[in-house]
Amino acid sequence: MTEQQTWITVGQRSDLIDGAGVGAQVDSDQVALFYLKKHNQLFAVGNLCPFNDLNIIARGIIGDIKGEPVVASPLHKEHFSLRDGHCLEQPEVRLPVWQVRLEGDVLQVMRPATQATSTSF
Repeated sequence: MTEQQTWITVGQRSDLIDGAGVGAQVDSDQVALFYLKKHNQLFAVGNLCPFNDLNIIARGIIGDIKGEPVVASPLHKEHFSLRDGHCLEQPEVRLPVWQVRLEGDVLQVMRPATQATSTSF
């Protein structure tokens, strides 16, 4: 028997900052949410950096490497794909990817069950 996946409200459209991350708490997990206005895309990945076990990914620098939207961890600068969570420097290391959407102005995420990609709205 599998747990039914449900959307979890974590904020509002007004909480999003273009080109920067914001963090959200979902039970014992933290999620890093990113909005790229230029591409009209939302991304959500785990906020816990696998290299130092600190919840800092939402504070990372957003960028693009060869067309891949990435966030650089603020401490050691490893780059993580916002699409599938893999680390560009060490592809075997991944961040969990959460599904994310806006329902009107309500910002929602769904726990990772499968690898999700970005959402356009």
